[in-house]
Order: sequence, then C-alpha cells, then structure tokens
Amino acid sequence: MRVGIDVGGTKTLAVAVDDGGRVVATDRRATGRGAEAVVDGICAAVHAVLGDAPPGPVGVGMPGQVSPGGVVRHALNLGIGSVDLAEAVAARIGVRPVVENDVRAAAVGAAALLPATDSLAYLNLGTGVAAGIVRGGMPWRGARGAAGEIGHLSVDPAGPVCPCGQRGCIEAVAGGAGVAARWGKPSPLPVAEVFDCADAGDPLARSLRADLVRGVAAAVQALVLTADVELVVLGGGVSRLGERVFAPVRTALRAAASGSAFLASLDLAERLAPVPAGEPVGAVGAALLAGSPVGVAPGL
Repeated sequence: MRVGIDVGGTKTLAVAVDDGGRVVATDRRATGRGAEAVVDGICAAVHAVLGDAPPGPVGVGMPGQVSPGGVVRHALNLGIGSVDLAEAVAARIGVRPVVENDVRAAAVGAAALLPATDSLAYLNLGTGVAAGIVRGGMPWRGARGAAGEIGHLSVDPAGPVCPCGQRGCIEAVAGGAGVAARWGKPSPLPVAEVFDCADAGDPLARSLRADLVRGVAAAVQALVLTADVELVVLGGGVSRLGERVFAPVRTALRAAASGSAFLASLDLAERLAPVPAGEPVGAVGAALLAGSPVGVAPGL
C-alpha cells in the first residue's frame, strides 16, 4: 500500500493507494504553518489513511523548491524557509518519503489518470501559476529544478509587477493573488467575483478577465512550443470556473493561430483539457512516486 500526500496552503490531503492503483482511503485536514506544524500534519495524515497497517512507501507533494534528497526551500506560503522534510518525516514514521514539488506530483497524477497520453503539462492556476511536465510517467525537473516555472514568463513588459521582480509575468496577470491585488476588493473568491462583474459589464473586471485569459493562453502556447506535450491539463482553483475560463482561452488560442500557419498546425486549442473531475491528482501523483526509482512513476 502506497500513501500519497498533497500539502497545500490551506489543506493537506492524503490517500492510500493499493497495488491495483485504487484509492482505498483518504484524509483531509487543515495545513499548519511552519515546518513543525507541516510535519505534524503529514505524519497524522499517514496514520489516518493506514490505520493500524504499517507504513509502506510514502510520497509527499510540497510547494516550493524541492531537492532530490527531500529538502524543501522557499515554501513561503507555508512559513517554511528550509527544512529537510524527508528526514523529519522519516524520524516520526520510520519510512523515508519521496518528496516532490506539488505541481510536478499533480502532473504525474494527471498523466496516470489519462493513460492514453504519453506526455502532458499540468498547468496549475491557483494563487500563483506553475506547470509540471511529464513524459512517460517521469516528471521533468530541469537542471536546477525550475522546469515548469511558466508563471514567471513575462508577457507584458509594461504590466503589473510580479513578486519575482519582473513586470507582466503570467503569474501577475493570471494568478489568483495577482488578480485579487489588482481587483482591490475584499472577496473570498476574487477571481470568480471578477468574472461575475465582467459579465455584468464592469470595465475593470473586464480588463482583468481579458488579461487572465491572455496569460493562460500564453502559458499554453509556451508549454506546447517548448515541450510539445500532447495535452495541457488545467488545474488549480481558477480552473474550477470551468468553461468560463476554457472557452475564452480556446478562442484566444484559435485567434492567435488564425494568423499563423505554423501555430494552426499545432492545434493549440485542442490540446487544452480539464483536470480529471473530482480526482485528487496531487495526492495520487505523490503516491505513484512513492517507493519508485527517482523521478519514475509506475502506472495505475
């Protein structure tokens, strides 16, 4: 039995996956802040999904930069500067987990749940924007672990300032935090509110929505042009708006292709797909990475 854990900014979701690839137990709990609280939550979640069974292979998807050895750095939304997460969890449960960046783990889960696809990019539209790229079940990390940091590609040098220091990054125009900051009104669901107000004709909301669509379309185009993946799977909180996001992004991709025979040949709009509905792709991906050779995920 493998255990996969997806640690997010607000929730920690764990699954137990049997040898046939079925999710047989789940646990969801609030994510604590700080390294000690995060480790506490991970260990409690492992015990919750296993019950009295001894721990088997464990995988953890974490925000931030993750080294091959399981050291997590710059997970700032969790209040973590640096922690040897693999070592800290192993000391508590007796099993050293495989630790991977959360978006790359989600990409592995999405690829396993879309088995006809040999390659894909999982584009996570949440508070920020990032992608995980998978080929043949293997996540691509890059030379310094920055592969898929598509959110920090500038698409408008005169655009809003991004936390990375550049202007007009995809994350600044299409990430939830960037949209909320530019909207400037308190709301529990600022992106959904922007879309609602845009539908009602609010000029600022319409401008913000247009920027978001342009940013997502640019990310899809960049992922296909750089990695030539078969699918770009849209996940994260913003993707829950469904066709309200998908339809205008597809329209923008088709509009770009209308003036370029090269882009038209790539079928960009047709390569865009939603994350499998209701599936805990991050936790499933972490479970698949657990106990595997470094970087290789077995199939479901």
